[in-house]
Amino acid sequence: MHWAKSAMALMVTLACGSRMASAFMRQPVARRSAFSTSKSNQKVPGAGLRRSRPQVSSDSLISLIERLQKEEGKHLDIRFGATQLAATVADQEVEKPQLPPTFPLQGKNPLEAPPRMRFAPSPTGSLHVGGARTALYNWLVAKKGQMDFPGSNSAFILRVEDTDLARSTKESEESVLADLRWLGLLWDEGPSDKIDLTGCGPYRQSERGNIYIQAAEKLLAEGKAYRCFCTPEELEEMRAQQEAAGIPPRYDGRWRDAPEEEVNKMLDEGRPYTIRFKVPANARVVIEDVVRGTISWDAEATVGDFILLRSNGVPVYNFCVAVDDALMGITTVVRAEEHLTNTVRQALVLDSLDAPRPQYAHCSLILGEDKQKLSKRHGATSCNQFRLDGFLPDAMINYLALLGWNDGSDNEIFTREELIDAFELDRVVKSPSVFDMEKLRWVNSQHMKMLPMFYIVDLVKEQFQFEDMLKDGVELTDLGLADFATCSTALAKQMMQVTKDAVLNAKTVLGYGLPATFAELKDEEAISMIKRGNFYNLASKIIEDYEAGKFPLPTDPMRTFQDALGEDMEKTTPCEFTQGYQAHMKAMAKEMKVKGKNLFHPVRLALTGEMSGQDVTKQLSLLTMASMEDSVIDSNKAGLVTIPERMERLKKFCASIPEEFRSPAETASTEDKKKTSDKKKESGTTNASQSAGAVAAPKDPKDEYDGPPISALDIRVGRITKVWEHEEADKLYCEEIDVGEDEPRTVASGLRPYMNAEDLEGKKVLVLCNLKERKMVGFPSHGMVLCASNADHTEVKLVNPPIDAKIGERVTVPDFNFEGEDGEPFAENKVGKKKVFEKIAPFLVTSKYGVPEFLGRPFMTSAGVCTSAIPDGTVS
Repeated sequence: MHWAKSAMALMVTLACGSRMASAFMRQPVARRSAFSTSKSNQKVPGAGLRRSRPQVSSDSLISLIERLQKEEGKHLDIRFGATQLAATVADQEVEKPQLPPTFPLQGKNPLEAPPRMRFAPSPTGSLHVGGARTALYNWLVAKKGQMDFPGSNSAFILRVEDTDLARSTKESEESVLADLRWLGLLWDEGPSDKIDLTGCGPYRQSERGNIYIQAAEKLLAEGKAYRCFCTPEELEEMRAQQEAAGIPPRYDGRWRDAPEEEVNKMLDEGRPYTIRFKVPANARVVIEDVVRGTISWDAEATVGDFILLRSNGVPVYNFCVAVDDALMGITTVVRAEEHLTNTVRQALVLDSLDAPRPQYAHCSLILGEDKQKLSKRHGATSCNQFRLDGFLPDAMINYLALLGWNDGSDNEIFTREELIDAFELDRVVKSPSVFDMEKLRWVNSQHMKMLPMFYIVDLVKEQFQFEDMLKDGVELTDLGLADFATCSTALAKQMMQVTKDAVLNAKTVLGYGLPATFAELKDEEAISMIKRGNFYNLASKIIEDYEAGKFPLPTDPMRTFQDALGEDMEKTTPCEFTQGYQAHMKAMAKEMKVKGKNLFHPVRLALTGEMSGQDVTKQLSLLTMASMEDSVIDSNKAGLVTIPERMERLKKFCASIPEEFRSPAETASTEDKKKTSDKKKESGTTNASQSAGAVAAPKDPKDEYDGPPISALDIRVGRITKVWEHEEADKLYCEEIDVGEDEPRTVASGLRPYMNAEDLEGKKVLVLCNLKERKMVGFPSHGMVLCASNADHTEVKLVNPPIDAKIGERVTVPDFNFEGEDGEPFAENKVGKKKVFEKIAPFLVTSKYGVPEFLGRPFMTSAGVCTSAIPDGTVS
């Protein structure tokens, strides 16, 4: 306690020009205070608070600090220019902020004034989600106000509320300010390196001590506050008695109307005291909260006579806030609902100062998915962690705005400018919002799609630095890092939701997940595939060709990514390595008599150690780039396993595979098939049916499928009624499509490089309808037209419903339930959040006759089977 009291007194001395600190310390006083509560003296502001004290010298201050450090091992953090003040206070009069005679909004209606909004963080930690949302809502109102009132004093004000001396730190303040800058929430007025007395400054409460003292003096002089000499022991006894009697604890007002003689006696004895606010009898505080409506409190019963200044001279939070809001002309206070109870005290102080109250808007709490208050146990909550995790500032702003607000439409993707234009406080809801990390990732992915490749690459470069995968000395400006980040981004772009995904994907690509032995393999899918018998022979063939120098490997790895980096991707010819690899795979398929997944899955596992992932040629090329001598990647930090090292591990793994899994299992011998055929000829239909059981039936892909049901998708027959070219995107058409609803849907499609607009108008198409509306380069797109394409996407055609299919009817697939509750399509939110279409898409293909299928079953309408002009293709 000795250290805390001394430290706080010193801070008050520094902040207030040394005049007031002694007034609240336990020390004898030589003469009686000149302050009197009589009417004749009420117009002398603060007379009873002024006390003489020895002039403070820099030597005495430094000596005090050194003594405290030596005796108690403490290090006092003198911040915000206080050291300089200590050095000069003895030699010159330091200018201090003053309480003005009137307030900016005095006599005005705050709701009619240009909005002046404030965000007032306490520098006791990082900026978290809740605080960031509060800052955002205030910033949006201020920015809109500046548009509506050009040239006015409308502003977003940053005020640092650092009166908690024990917890406030300069480091925390710098962290909060850095997070606000990252989010792009730049303030018009706020703290600076020096104490700024211009305008409404200073903007740190620790620099405004003199103002609070003068405000307290004013209230004392007007009889609206009084001294309380209660000791901590007396207050504790008071609390215990009230609790025993079942009364809510509050100050009982024993010094409220104390005789002047008794007050002066206590002052003469040097007794410490607090300054308490005198709550008017029968006072009732009523506010019209923008979010919560009318709220009222019985002030006398709710708070009692509360403290304004502590006995050590430090002003109390609610007093500082009320004074600052009045002096800075704040028109609306937007903050979290946990501050709602503070409004009573603040409103009483504002009324007593004859300052107009601002409008209030108390936003509900943000909860985790378990409906508990959001905290660290729910994952990342600080803005800096989101930055490190690869989220975009604009995506964070977009998502934070949606935590308690919407514009009345289904739109969920907003640019910063669109938010400023659309945001209104009266659309903020009072029900709690749930923070959904998957939804945030989806919003981020939508914003990433709006950005050019080079912008994303710059962010990915930073992520490589954050993940500590670079060699010592590598700078963000190194060309080698630019190349590697570009290729990593191109490789992961289709699956990226945050920029960190590109780096984590690259780390997976550079690693090799295949264990040393088959017995150590944990991946059930890989185990099942190896047991089918194709892996051993194919892996052995790869090793053989590699050792003989016949297996194709990249020599110019950057060229492998040309299709992903070029402007006209569909016209790019594969590079020499890619062509060589494809030719080698065809030769292996022919020699080993395997094809499709029986070829590609074993080869992928052998080369990459994974059962799924991006194009193998691109993975091998990225691995080659990282393995080069001049690579920017630190192989140890990245866990890199080179191609030669992979071949050695693959050898050992193959040697551990049990004999029974080293060749494909035969479904039936040729002799068995011949016998069965002969029996069919000799027997009747019944015998033929019985003998057919001897032949193993082909596996139904539905039996092995464990993804979402196809009925989760709401695919409907539609008709394109209008088509025009997107003005800002040269590959997009804008379309209006009738899908059987009251109004046609607007859909943006990437069909412009493949089809003429006149050929599309009037066409019947299949439309995936349960996708959330999103903006495609500013155009609202609500759905997706299904198309078929060949393997390299050089040819794209519409999937066609039968000519007699009904507009708006739902497409079905045989052997799947589309009836009743179980057959209902998923809600739009669920489709997006759970990535339903992304999980189903790999199984949407066209047959060799061009029929769109799911797990070998055709797309059907009431008029028959759907078709396409692309055989053996994919549907998307």
